[in-house]
Amino acid sequence: MAIKDKVVAITGASSGIGEATALLLAERGARLVLGARRSERLADLVARIEKAGGTAVHTRTDVTRREDLHALVALARERFGRLDVLVSNAGVGPISPLDDLRVDEWDEMVDVNIKGVLHGIAAALPVFREQQAGHFVTTASTAAFTVVPSMAVYAGTKVAVRSICEGLRQEAGPSVRVTTVYPGFVHTDFAEASSNTAVRERIAGMRDEIAIPPDAIARAIAFAIEQPADVDVNEIAVRPTAQA
Repeated sequence: MAIKDKVVAITGASSGIGEATALLLAERGARLVLGARRSERLADLVARIEKAGGTAVHTRTDVTRREDLHALVALARERFGRLDVLVSNAGVGPISPLDDLRVDEWDEMVDVNIKGVLHGIAAALPVFREQQAGHFVTTASTAAFTVVPSMAVYAGTKVAVRSICEGLRQEAGPSVRVTTVYPGFVHTDFAEASSNTAVRERIAGMRDEIAIPPDAIARAIAFAIEQPADVDVNEIAVRPTAQA
């Protein structure tokens, strides 16, 4: 019941963790504002939610464009009068060895994974201050704790996200909550993003062997959201039991 009627905006909502989170929160009565670059998939997701009796709206959202995040937050206020939670879930991971020199892919990870989170903070923080209430939930990765070959740049972006969110938590004060979720191997299309064939096959193999479903992360996000206002769940790591 602590989730019912909360207004929750989710970026990267068209698939994977974002989609699973949208479906779970809708089932628990949240009013959703969904953003992603793939508008057609968002429209299908909203239709599924509404068919099941939930409430959701959507808008095309590219988190590298700060105006898109402001539009997402504005849509929440226009349709529902407020924004209670921003789930910054959009992320990319075209991982490869540094020797590949895929600089454009490095830039993309920085732009989406780091700047996208900052753009969300810039859009929602003034609203949360005005309301004197709000909750940032950000999807990072266990790569924020452990660097392995081929993931140097990706891990670097997630370390940055961890630091930004911890800084935000310390500055947030008593009325704004900050949660960072660190998924391990999750069964999504993450592996397909790599343009290095050997890396793509290795990651896909590990995913198929040990990965947990996206709704495992969705449940962790729901747990953080449903806590009383004076309880701030700051960090949650969710890995497959088999992941070292």
